[in-house]
Amino acid sequence: MKKKFLDLLNQPITNSYLSSINKKDIRQEYFYNLSVMFNTENYLVSLSEPVDPKKQYTDKYAHRASQSITMNESFKTVANKLKSRFKPNLSMEIGSNDGVFLKNFKKNKIIAVEPCLNLAKITKKMGYLTYPKFWNKNLANKILKKKSKFDLIYSANTISHIPDLKETFDAVYKSLSNDGVFVFEDPYLGSVIQMNSYDQFYDEHVHVFSLIAISNLLKKSKLKVFDVELLNTHGGSVRFYVCKDNAKYLIKNKVKILRAKELKQGLHKFLTYKNFAKRVKNSKIKLKLLLKRLKKNRKNVISFGATYKSATIFNFCNIGSDLIKYVLDSTKNKQGKYTPGKHILIKPSNQGIPKDIDYAFLGAWNFLKEIKKKEIKFLKRGGKFITHVPKVRIIGLK
Repeated sequence: MKKKFLDLLNQPITNSYLSSINKKDIRQEYFYNLSVMFNTENYLVSLSEPVDPKKQYTDKYAHRASQSITMNESFKTVANKLKSRFKPNLSMEIGSNDGVFLKNFKKNKIIAVEPCLNLAKITKKMGYLTYPKFWNKNLANKILKKKSKFDLIYSANTISHIPDLKETFDAVYKSLSNDGVFVFEDPYLGSVIQMNSYDQFYDEHVHVFSLIAISNLLKKSKLKVFDVELLNTHGGSVRFYVCKDNAKYLIKNKVKILRAKELKQGLHKFLTYKNFAKRVKNSKIKLKLLLKRLKKNRKNVISFGATYKSATIFNFCNIGSDLIKYVLDSTKNKQGKYTPGKHILIKPSNQGIPKDIDYAFLGAWNFLKEIKKKEIKFLKRGGKFITHVPKVRIIGLK
């Protein structure tokens, strides 16, 4: 049984940055209701009505993982770690984006699956065999006609985007060698609840995973979690190590420890999510009051990072260009465009935060360390950041 616990109101598709804000473009902008459900049977947390993936993952998809220093280093580290630990002869990445993980492998040792055509063109140009399709059993069958089964299948921030998890995991089972491993990482539900980071819910995040939910789902596809890691990336992620039920891997003690921790946190109880929803409403009120007070005091406020997370915040809290002057972002194909829903202008961040700015809302709060280092001049002259996690607060130099 699915029970709704959070309503984040009408939201736009988070990667649909508008090139202009004329009446025609605004009329054509797509919105949907962003409500979040808890499944009392398998403990999975999901959006009540996922957006059609064909509307989201288009040839204009904006996110480029390799444009973040943090993500480049993170993917290089995990690629080397997986190669060293599992020594795969043939690997596959599901959701390869612009090749930030792929480039750490020899071109004859890995293939890519990427449905966004503009991104698939990038990895093809890099020399990697790329299938510009959505991952499912049909695609798995097509690939297996040309390739042997895979010793390693990796996916980062993609599995949580796929509505049909049974189809996804069945296709993985079909594609793995007998002792092959499926390693995937996505935002972690335990961190969302702990950090009150409700901006982890948006159209692409169809699900936010816990170990107890994933274990229940994998069981139906004859797969199991044998190892797990909690990560700092994206404001708190989880990396699952999965194999076939009869594979050689023994379940690590870390899996048992995390399961016990989740049960203690109450990730299997609906009451936990009802209480979370109350904190979200309180956070909305406090953030809006802070921004209104700063405006009244004639402070100049911008946002740093035209992120998908910030789209959820701005649209849920009804924050527009009256409170946020503009957004700074380093991604070139976002610059000069307008944020989804609230239509705040996005400017390049290469020159840093201008001297006339007093406060910057952290749209990319999960990159706080990187941003503080990059914008040290802003902080030294008295500039401050605003964040809503784990509570609404102001962050200065110290």
